[in-house]
Amino acid sequence: MKAKDTFFYKKSTLNCHGKILSLASPIVMGILNVTPDSFYEGSRHTTTDEVVAQAEKMLAEGADILDIGGYSSRPGATDISVDEEKARVIPAIEAIRRAFPGTFISIDTFRSEIAQAAVQAGASIINDISGGSLDDKMFATAATLKVPYILMHMRGTPQTMKQLTSYDNLIVELVTYFEHKVAQLRAAGVVDIIIDPGFGFAKTVEQNFTLLRNLNEFSLFELPILVGLSRKSMTYKTLGIEASEALPGTIALNTVALLQGASILRVHDVKEAVQTIKLVSRLI
Repeated sequence: MKAKDTFFYKKSTLNCHGKILSLASPIVMGILNVTPDSFYEGSRHTTTDEVVAQAEKMLAEGADILDIGGYSSRPGATDISVDEEKARVIPAIEAIRRAFPGTFISIDTFRSEIAQAAVQAGASIINDISGGSLDDKMFATAATLKVPYILMHMRGTPQTMKQLTSYDNLIVELVTYFEHKVAQLRAAGVVDIIIDPGFGFAKTVEQNFTLLRNLNEFSLFELPILVGLSRKSMTYKTLGIEASEALPGTIALNTVALLQGASILRVHDVKEAVQTIKLVSRLI
């Protein structure tokens, strides 16, 4: 593991709707779900007051980005309409913008219509779990909006992905996927692209560990890498515990991810992630 070769990236800034976000060192994205059924109960916020209170806590603890999601992507989650998703996320984004102007907000959605409305409401990053596969207008929308786009790997939908975990060579197939999708995004006119290998999305626990072990392979794209390991099943199933007990395991896996080149940690627990980055930075 050559940490010095993978910790920093040539792409060191993101243009978030005219405001520059530095990636000179790793940063933290706080998960703020406006859903009643996210896999981790502690991340569920269903009222505007709860959203603003959690945003304030995360920002005080050092979050660089707040990731707002209104569609649960846990395996087997219930599908909801565009209108319902919009009714969840837009008031939340507007409330955060009023309370904390200048905050970097990402919208966690695979629907271009939601992305468009969210950016109009104050979001400045699109976080798409489907990599554009569930909405063929998403790449063009991201280009038109001129915001960074988080490109994740997933197969199928949240409802079907658990049945789509067969790979001949996981790492080779993901590299090929990102090569193809990055080319499509650039052809569409998207300037700032972040890669997310999609831990837990159409991947078994064993495959997630293979992915983490080989995370630095994706550095070849010279793009920022986001990892979402927070309290996921690869931790709590391996340890035989509940998601509510998985913070120590999350810290351990995030440490490995940082040493393998991760530049954005997407987490439920911001303070601990900020501390992890500070300590790991001393090793580089």
